[in-house]
Amino acid sequence: MRIARPRAAKMFAAVLAIGLIATGCASERDDDENGSGDDSQPFVFGAAGDPASLDPSLASDGETFRVTRQAFEALIEHEPGGTELVGGLAETWESNEAGTEWTFNLHDGVTFHDGAELTAEVVCANYDRWYNWSGTYQNTTISYYWQTVFGGFAQNESEETPDPNYVGCTAQDDLTAVIEVAEPSANYPGGFSLQAFAIHSPNALEAYAEEEASGEGENITFPGYSQEAGTVAGTGPFEITEWNKGNGEVSLTRFDDYWGDTAGVEELVIRTIPEEDARRQALQAGDIQGYDLVAPADVATLEGDGFQVPVRDVFNILYLGITQDSNEALAEPEVRQALAHAMDRENIVNTQLPEGGVVASQFMPDTVAGYSDDVTTYEYDPERAQQLLADAGAENLTLDFCYPTEVTRPYMPAPADIYELLKADLEAVGITVNPVPLKWNPDYTETTRDGGCNIYLLGWTGDFNDGFNFLGTWFASYMKEWGFENEELFDLMAQAETEPDEATRVALYEDINEMVMDFLPGVPISSSPPSIAFSADVNPPTVSPLTQENFAEVSFK
Repeated sequence: MRIARPRAAKMFAAVLAIGLIATGCASERDDDENGSGDDSQPFVFGAAGDPASLDPSLASDGETFRVTRQAFEALIEHEPGGTELVGGLAETWESNEAGTEWTFNLHDGVTFHDGAELTAEVVCANYDRWYNWSGTYQNTTISYYWQTVFGGFAQNESEETPDPNYVGCTAQDDLTAVIEVAEPSANYPGGFSLQAFAIHSPNALEAYAEEEASGEGENITFPGYSQEAGTVAGTGPFEITEWNKGNGEVSLTRFDDYWGDTAGVEELVIRTIPEEDARRQALQAGDIQGYDLVAPADVATLEGDGFQVPVRDVFNILYLGITQDSNEALAEPEVRQALAHAMDRENIVNTQLPEGGVVASQFMPDTVAGYSDDVTTYEYDPERAQQLLADAGAENLTLDFCYPTEVTRPYMPAPADIYELLKADLEAVGITVNPVPLKWNPDYTETTRDGGCNIYLLGWTGDFNDGFNFLGTWFASYMKEWGFENEELFDLMAQAETEPDEATRVALYEDINEMVMDFLPGVPISSSPPSIAFSADVNPPTVSPLTQENFAEVSFK
């Protein structure tokens, strides 16, 4: 996911959005595959980075959500292996015609890890907690998703904080929660599926209130309860029992009172192994039974050795970000066009991405409704790039180029290698490149978000299937990481966000894609199908284009 912004995923206003009955995300494998293994053997999975918090409400990164998704559940979830919304803790849901009132009919008999029962009052207590956040909690480092989906707070403490769209939550009865918003949005109902809005035990909420986040800007300290196991409590098939930060390892234990199908293994361990080669070697040695973000060059080798390497569907974008107000030359359209023409993106796809990767023509993959076939494209043409730089008087352009270290992402399997290729392309047309390597979390994410780079590499894996989930992430309003004002674009984004008719909204997304690629605030590079690997002795989970694998589906053969 990128540092992300969420948005919507279905029809929502004039048409009632009725949820499907939840399946509990259980594996549908045959019994002869599922039942013969040793469920007491731990399943160990190699992740590319540490989680930031055990409380998903405070996070915006995929490595945190990979862990918390096993222990916490939201009102709505996604179907295993797909992007369709299905029931989560809510068996069904619907909206009023205006798209401003969302009614959730909860499953009966759902128990939290600490023994508390799920009720509508508990759901409302969670949403009201987020709405009433104050102090450090209003910093986007902690409340990014809340501010993106529901706006600001009961009492905003900064002029930069958006107006709140959340109005309130009412428990109509024990199992019926009604959430009201001021304006309809393409963020709903998809936003209700986000891990950031997973539901916590009422006992845990009371304990959370006793510890506060602190700090400002780049010096945020997360509350103590979120940094060690023992306090957080959800409803998921696993409960978090230990976080050994020194060894980069989170341990989760099967929750036998889970309301759905119980997990196929007793213990799940998610171990941080930042280097891809080290993850592969750990799998080959039998130290782990699975890992994510397999290097494209390793796929054939692993498959030849009998490992399972399923490939997810494409649902992401890698792009070169440009902070226009960080360098006056970057505010010139000709300079941004020169950057686009200088980049051999086909070479990146062919040498750095798994089979199925494609050059991106716009800021969403073609698997999302709203993709346009009529955008302006920028072919690899170094001579054209040099001419554009000359026309703009920028022949001696020098740029700080930020790229992340100690990380691989679904859209960016080898950041340093991709950076080196692009650096060579830019230098070939006369641009001087100053490398700025930064550790991914928190240095890189915060520096890029605060507009601290001239150009940088970032991307996005969608949260749910709506065009606003991509376009709204970047272009709904002024953002420091882009450093531009474009009121025509912002107004069109606002129109699309509140458009109740799905067909009309999709047409607006197409118009926005065309406008964006004419304006060229950054350069879309590629979309790729990230691979994930498992040992031969496990029944793996259904792989998800959203990278939302449910490890309760795992069992040993």
